Parts: sequence; structure tokens; C-alpha cells
Amino acid sequence: MTYLLDTSALLAHARRESEALRVQELFDQEDAMILLSSVSVAEMARRLRELAMPEEELCQLIADYEGLASEIVPVDSGIARRSDLITRRATTRLPLADALIAACAASRDAVLVHRDAHMRTIPETEVRQLDLAVAE
Repeated sequence: MTYLLDTSALLAHARRESEALRVQELFDQEDAMILLSSVSVAEMARRLRELAMPEEELCQLIADYEGLASEIVPVDSGIARRSDLITRRATTRLPLADALIAACAASRDAVLVHRDAHMRTIPETEVRQLDLAVAE
């Protein structure tokens, strides 16, 4: 199975929050491919700076997650167009960064792993999802 971790899933794992174990289980699956969006790399760095993580530690943590990923999915014009489609099909307002991340997942036929309520409004026909905020 292929998973693309949203920034919220990465932060939960990095900060050892309540959903961290479920994210770790994905990393531990032998046949799992873990993807990140280039948008999440930027978002995670920004959020960790807001939380006052020292720069050297922050850079190492980002590098560690990049090393764990099978691919960092870049945003290109195809992803940008797909994010617009996803935004139009969501039933509530979807922030641009999250629409781009969802489009990255959809472009690789990956399950989008997140814990954001607004992501739930994206139809499953656009991107499959694993919502960490919902108990299994």
C-alpha cells in the first residue's frame, strides 16, 4: 500500500502525539511505500519553527523524514490543476496547502494520511484517506 503523509500526520509522529503510534505502524509495514509532499516539508519546518524548535534540530528532523520517504512528491502544474479540482469537489473550504497535498496523494494513487477535519470533506472518489482523528 502507498501512503502520503500530510503535515498533520508528520507532526503527530514527530511530536509523539496521540496519533503517533498509528503513523509508526505505517512506517513499520514491510510493503508500505511512504510518500511526502514537498508542501508538507515546508509546512512542517514552518510549524516547528513556530514551536521554537532549535534550527539545527529542526533541519535534522526534516532530513530524517525525507530519508524515510520513498519519494518527495513535487508540486508541478498537473498537481496544481488537480488541487483545483479537489478544492471544487470538497464540501467545505480547503486551504491551498492541503489541496496541493491531497493532489500529490491522488497523483500517486496513495492513501492520504491526515487528522484534519476539512480533509474529510474531499470525496473518496478524489483521494482515498486514512483519518487519524477517527478511531479504527
